[in-house]
Amino acid sequence: MTCSETRKSIPELFGSSVFNDDVMQERLPKDVYKSLRKTIDEGKDLDLNVANAVANAMKDWAVEKGATHYTHWFQPLNGITAEKHDSFISPTSDGRVIMQFSGKELVKGEPDASSFPSGGLRATFEARGYTAWDPTSYAFVKGDSLYIPTAFCSYSGEVLDKKTPLLRSMEDLSSQAVRILRLFGDTKTNRVITTVGPEQEYFLVDKKLYDERPDLRFCGRTLFGAKAPKGQELDDHYFGAIKPRVAAFMKELDEELWKLGILAKTKHNEVAPAQHELAPIFTTTNIATDHNQLTMETMKNVAARHGLVCLLNEKPFEGVNGSGKHNNWSISTDTGKNLLEPGKEPEKNTQFLLFLAAVIKGVDEYQDLLRISVASAGNDHRLGANEAPPAIVSMFLGDELSAILESIENDVPYTGIEEKTLQTGVHVLPDLNMDTTDRNRTSPFAFTGNKFEFRMLGSALSISCPNIMLNTLAAEEIRQFADELEGSTDLEADVRKIVQRVMKEHKRIIFNGDGYSDAWTEEAKRRGLLNLPTTVDALPRYLDQKNVQLFTSHKIYTEAEMEARYETILEEYSKTLNIEALTMSSMVRKDILPSVSSYIASLADAVNSKRAVCADLPCGAETSLIRKLSGLMDEAYEKVEKLDALLADSKMESHNTLSVATYYKDAIIPAMEGIRAVVDQMEVDTSADFWPYPTYGDLMFKV
Repeated sequence: MTCSETRKSIPELFGSSVFNDDVMQERLPKDVYKSLRKTIDEGKDLDLNVANAVANAMKDWAVEKGATHYTHWFQPLNGITAEKHDSFISPTSDGRVIMQFSGKELVKGEPDASSFPSGGLRATFEARGYTAWDPTSYAFVKGDSLYIPTAFCSYSGEVLDKKTPLLRSMEDLSSQAVRILRLFGDTKTNRVITTVGPEQEYFLVDKKLYDERPDLRFCGRTLFGAKAPKGQELDDHYFGAIKPRVAAFMKELDEELWKLGILAKTKHNEVAPAQHELAPIFTTTNIATDHNQLTMETMKNVAARHGLVCLLNEKPFEGVNGSGKHNNWSISTDTGKNLLEPGKEPEKNTQFLLFLAAVIKGVDEYQDLLRISVASAGNDHRLGANEAPPAIVSMFLGDELSAILESIENDVPYTGIEEKTLQTGVHVLPDLNMDTTDRNRTSPFAFTGNKFEFRMLGSALSISCPNIMLNTLAAEEIRQFADELEGSTDLEADVRKIVQRVMKEHKRIIFNGDGYSDAWTEEAKRRGLLNLPTTVDALPRYLDQKNVQLFTSHKIYTEAEMEARYETILEEYSKTLNIEALTMSSMVRKDILPSVSSYIASLADAVNSKRAVCADLPCGAETSLIRKLSGLMDEAYEKVEKLDALLADSKMESHNTLSVATYYKDAIIPAMEGIRAVVDQMEVDTSADFWPYPTYGDLMFKV
């Protein structure tokens, strides 16, 4: 294939499996298309006649693509995607079938709601649930099915998914932001949109090796593993040459994502061995959320076709970097203006400074919600490690913006920061204009030019919850500012007063230094910032009155829906740790202890054989290993017995989800850590011929 043919093929490939705007314009009558666009762009109700016309066109297009079924594709509270497939076939009077799909079927589906997590909102016998089409996110064909992005709720109306509150938060932020824009004379903007570009980190391991590790199969991460002789110490993997097998996977992944209209842009090796990253171009938040769910699923499917397994757990291997998902969040108008763009003179950009102040105030006041939005058992292992942001929320603004805000706070003129040129010292290379601010990769919430990069998200996490939090806290602060400013007679002066007040009251959240340092932990404590290291520490704050008030007043959640999410997250935390603990116990009892015992027996046989030849032959190495490993075996057995007893404790039967989760944090996790320390030492001292599992060296360096 020539370069020109390649350039033609990719635009043709992109979105080829998506019922996108181009397809709708081509296949829908003009009046139907126009009405549908009003629904998408302005939130107008969808007329049933329009829905019928869309459904028929969508079905015909999907059938041409090879589809025989359709599914309402939604995101329940367990963080994955769900789908129930129905065929297009409909019987005729003569015993034949025709392919039919109505507007009613497009708009509404009825999956069983009883088997999805509901946090107590639904009883097992209350089965009926509804899915409702989200027309702002395009349908697509995958395999033999038409996928229809939908929201999911119970028969009685309670929200059971992650999309509905996300859409609510986007609409709420839009309405509040438009109020501000009107004050600045903007009469053209009708809608404000939040956009997201989620970077996706992941590991690739060989499928055959994966199958030999029960911990990877059941838990998605290794529960044991001695450090390999080489890890990431040489910094030789990050941005390094991509191995052929991985490159082939990445090539197919790009093509599959492009077909689905996903803006896969950047791919590279990450810091840890076998770790990689894919980054898309930003798009509207709800679409970005759908696309990220599709990306994770597609990664796994494509990896399988290459004899690989894609690991999305936040910390699959100890001693090397875990995987995150940086959430690049911004605010734009439907006229194409980025409201977080500082411009060439940010000190004079009053509108930008007001929106920036809203984010600063919101992040400080709702630190707990941002921490909660990324809480999971897996991410607890990652946050606070040397490659990840700490569990302390702070903001990085950089030198220039910090200086501007400081001048406003102190009511003194801003003198500016001198522009600098980087001289390379090589004649054939041009001098480079330096940015006025460096990037800070240690900050959990960093301003990066015209957006904020929220870096605390774990790699397996749905991006819905963090963006619900960001949208809602921003909407609340913008609402407060709009209420204050709508009666203003001197907008510039009054905005300056607001920014000044925000800095005086909330500048503690701004930190431009090293977020990984121990000194920052102490400094954060002095500032009064929250340090919530685990899910169990963070989650009870979700139901604090200020947070309940925030979500209920903005009609994002009811209090019952918030309580349901609280229960669901805690239950998932405890269930995850229970699976890990049971897997650990089984691995030790069934594989590790028998294998080490066999090795000890072989060492004893070697001693006996040597002494049979010559009674005074030295056997120090063998006998030392026998003593050491025998002691470690006894210790491991005792610790596993203790773990099993802890798992059988009556405290596990409590109906209080917080007390059970606390028990796992305080009792089960330390017990598991104790077992791991012993087993990892046994791995170091046991012959590779006897060790029952692929090692870290195998898993990370054999792809």
